[in-house]
Amino acid sequence: MNTKMYINNENLLAGITLKNPVELEFNNMALHVCENEEDILHNRMQLANLLQCNIEDFVCANQTHSANFHKVTLYDKGRGATKQTTAIPDTDALYTYEPNILLSTFTADCVPVIFHHEDNGLVGVIHSGWQGTVKEITLKLFNHLVQEEGCDPKGFQVILGPALSQEKFEVDEDVYLRFRDLGYADEFMYYKEDTNKFHIDNQKTVMKQLELAGVPAENITIDTTCTFISDEGFSYRQDKKSGRHLGFIMKK
Repeated sequence: MNTKMYINNENLLAGITLKNPVELEFNNMALHVCENEEDILHNRMQLANLLQCNIEDFVCANQTHSANFHKVTLYDKGRGATKQTTAIPDTDALYTYEPNILLSTFTADCVPVIFHHEDNGLVGVIHSGWQGTVKEITLKLFNHLVQEEGCDPKGFQVILGPALSQEKFEVDEDVYLRFRDLGYADEFMYYKEDTNKFHIDNQKTVMKQLELAGVPAENITIDTTCTFISDEGFSYRQDKKSGRHLGFIMKK
């Protein structure tokens, strides 16, 4: 089971699964893009065993590149864990205060945002592809956590997991304009004349959104692994039939 652990202590588990040619479907973790659902359930069971939890502890959303988020309760435990039909609908970010719930986010080039709050025990995940970024899902969720959940933004610790690098994330003017219209992403873009393409750093744009919500830069860690270049990365841009990484966090 090829898994990168970011946090593994008495209070928290956080990490991301990686592509692995010796595993079923290269260690794909997503039921919505697979050849055989049984293979995915096998991979998830392997992950559960590694993390010493149960597959029924997983909570998964039906991700739609929205700016929608969901506060997970004990009632949600197991949603989307073994069936796509039970996943939380039309949602791209999850957070909870509950222990022993593995919050999951699925990515292949998009930015997985994995976070926890030092003081109040809140944990969460966000799926921020370029559409989620221009919809400001991260900024909206963190503003909600500060205003509605009473979190001090200085108490957050955030990891931005493997994603498509700026070098490989080339777009046409329509996408460039949507990032430009944010008003704070200009420094994370450049134009390449020979290809007539714009290149955008989605991770750094998401980091900027976290800073705008009050999270200190020193509390944000960026995993610079490029999903397109790395042999351990699933890349939708490189392979439209790509599997998905599962980024996760669980409070013990």
